[in-house]
Amino acid sequence: MIVFGSFVLAAAFYHIHVQNNLAEGGFIGIALLVKQFFNVSPSITTLLLDIPLILLGSRLLGKRLAIKTIIGAASFSFFYALMERYSPFKINLSGHLFIAAVIGGVLVGFGLGLILRYGGATGGDDILSLIVSKISRLSVGKVYFLFDGIVLAVSLIYLNWNQIAYTVLSVAVCAYITDLVMAYHKKDSAEEAYI
Repeated sequence: MIVFGSFVLAAAFYHIHVQNNLAEGGFIGIALLVKQFFNVSPSITTLLLDIPLILLGSRLLGKRLAIKTIIGAASFSFFYALMERYSPFKINLSGHLFIAAVIGGVLVGFGLGLILRYGGATGGDDILSLIVSKISRLSVGKVYFLFDGIVLAVSLIYLNWNQIAYTVLSVAVCAYITDLVMAYHKKDSAEEAYI
């Protein structure tokens, strides 16, 4: 399920966010900034950003999470690189950014929620969010939203206010869906324990 979640995540980022000039928060947002200024593929940048935090996460959150994060991060980078290079699909919603933001947020939140639900992460920003969530008692979705907000503020360098506003909507939808998928997992676990 971690690999499937990574596929959904990569497809949503590439086909909805990137193709419709929506930004993103977290390490993907940083990778999009790097792409904008240095033309380096996000599939490479995210892996380079992830490595130190995966190592830190293995110490703080356990080796099992680190292994699943490596699977999530590597499969995300692999799927994104494939789509960037070979995908024939162009989903042009630039005239309907509200629709792009909602669809992108739902798909990203679902993919991310699946990865987290099955004990993995897609990379360093996921680990950072899990650590901050554990320390602060904020939900994972809320931590993502805060971290994403910082990266989006920097994205104003190359995007206009309209694109940022719709990206914020997408990030909010993503945070909500991520929390829903995580809550569904906790509900399933509680029911299994009760039975």
